[in-house]
Amino acid sequence: MDKLQLIVNNGVTDNIKKIASLFPNCVTETTDADGQTKFAVDFDKLRQELSTEVVEGKGERFEFVWPDKKKAILLANSPITATLRPDRNLSKDFDNTQNIYIEGDNLDVLKCLKETYLKQVKVIYIDPPYNTGKDFVYQDNYTESVSEYITKSGEYDDQGNRLVPNMESSGRFHTQWLNNIYPRLKIARDLLKEDGVIFISIDDNEVENLKKVCDEIFGESNFVGQLILKTATDNNPSQINIEHEYMLCYAKSKYAQKNWTRQSEAAGRIIEQYKQLKKQGGSNEEIQKELRKWIKANKDNLPQVAHYNNVDDRGVYSSSSNSSNPHPGGYMFDIIHPKTGKACPKPANGWRWPEKTFWAYDKDGDIEWGVDETTQPHVKKRIETSVEYLRTLIYEDNRATTMMLAELFDGHKIFDNPKPVNVLARILEFVTSDDDIILDFFSGSASTAHAVMQLNAKDNGKRRFIMVQIPENTDPKSEAYKCGYKTLCQIGEERIRRAGEKIKSETDADIDYGFRVLKLSDSNMLDVYYTPAELKQSDLELVMDNVKDGRSPEDLLFQVMLELGATLDSSIVIKDIAGKKVYSVADGYLVACFDYQVTDDVVKAIAQMQPQYAVLRDSSLADDSTATNFEQIFKTYSPSTTTKIL
Repeated sequence: MDKLQLIVNNGVTDNIKKIASLFPNCVTETTDADGQTKFAVDFDKLRQELSTEVVEGKGERFEFVWPDKKKAILLANSPITATLRPDRNLSKDFDNTQNIYIEGDNLDVLKCLKETYLKQVKVIYIDPPYNTGKDFVYQDNYTESVSEYITKSGEYDDQGNRLVPNMESSGRFHTQWLNNIYPRLKIARDLLKEDGVIFISIDDNEVENLKKVCDEIFGESNFVGQLILKTATDNNPSQINIEHEYMLCYAKSKYAQKNWTRQSEAAGRIIEQYKQLKKQGGSNEEIQKELRKWIKANKDNLPQVAHYNNVDDRGVYSSSSNSSNPHPGGYMFDIIHPKTGKACPKPANGWRWPEKTFWAYDKDGDIEWGVDETTQPHVKKRIETSVEYLRTLIYEDNRATTMMLAELFDGHKIFDNPKPVNVLARILEFVTSDDDIILDFFSGSASTAHAVMQLNAKDNGKRRFIMVQIPENTDPKSEAYKCGYKTLCQIGEERIRRAGEKIKSETDADIDYGFRVLKLSDSNMLDVYYTPAELKQSDLELVMDNVKDGRSPEDLLFQVMLELGATLDSSIVIKDIAGKKVYSVADGYLVACFDYQVTDDVVKAIAQMQPQYAVLRDSSLADDSTATNFEQIFKTYSPSTTTKIL
């Protein structure tokens, strides 16, 4: 029996663990009076996480620092008033799809998504700038509002994109890249489910720095592994083949992860053939004979599992597993043959398993005996346990990937070095299930969206994607520009349309091929909405409404959806009530009306729908009487509804 410890847990240690779960970057290594390494809280960083201002502090400790790192932390935590506005014209199947494509600066977009999608995303894949000296990075600002920043001349291109080249000659070459990636990864971590994972593509220029950043944000203990993606044959004269990229993988919580394995497709085919033969009847020996004939005829399509051609009452197995221990020091005991009563020969290195385990296998019918004691017995390896693992070395010729995308665009090379769809689909197949959300906030040509649809078509899944891409201008000299694609977003959106059509024509799979397009924008509300105290008495007549001109009811709806936790893919049903347009979101979770002259009858009808949230504009109510009756109507018909005025 276990002995009672009779020791009170160290409260400080427990508190440090709690802080580490919330802010893994705030826990570091230090030494005690005896020189022993222990974990401790970096209070400077913790104060920064809990402050809206830059906090100064210093002290010797093991840490990864660079200029403006505290500002990058501040930027990740700073609020914004931006919103996302829907664009039905660019969308496909807007009313039915659960896929999302967002145009805009990904930092601001991630902030918009943070509350609604907190702990909702299963997989994040990003392919950020590699910092080759030619890449553009986001020019982030630490103090100004979105609207103020937009108006600064020279900071944005013609489309309003805040991108600047990060030249290798710059004295802040690594610093600028780190300040670019750090706040985005901090917010990304919050979006991941507890068993969620992030994959980040990178090359030699920043792989070491990215690893250190991820160790800090996700926790070193949550590092899952580093995949190497071999993309082409190398011709450089250095004698070291560097034509590959890396893909770092981190878990939100490694302890919440399940094994990333799957039954191989070839194994599945053998099992199906065995089931068909079983239905036809016959002895195990006859079924085994027919199965071996079928495997021999199809062996070229059954890599690594063609030797699973033995049959017993429990199914298909291979007897090729070796019973000998691979190294000296195995188990030494006598195994008596059940028919002859004589000992079977021992392997030179001993048996792989202890005696108790061997006889447990035998009891379950999982030992393959020889005709007599002269043959060593083997454990039957069932094909059901034949699995594929997510390998750390992946080869995919990127020339084929580029050609595939060009074919999708009628032979035009509209994007350089797209990510391999097959590789992304393979990874997603290991780590996602039926209806998981996959996020890519450096979506480029939307390879990730393509991969999600391809995988869904393969297994009839309902995985959903969220793509985020700043509308970066294409080069006027490029083939993409000449084909009419002026921004990367136009390429990505068209790629999703074309990929969906191609997949549907080839598979006829009944999956979601649509996507809702939303665009990052400044708030729908006038400044007075956020700072009413600054409004003067003389200005009241000028501000009859707090909504900006040109903003539609649907614009307001999506801002409210984000505010109240309705996901961007929620169903939206429009109802006509007494001539007013009423929106019912997510099966009545949210009901909103932004029309003017809303009467008691309309308010009553909304209340009778009993939503969790009901929202109207401040200027919607028809008169003072309706405004007075508003709360009483809800108390009468739906007291549990939370009412909001916009």
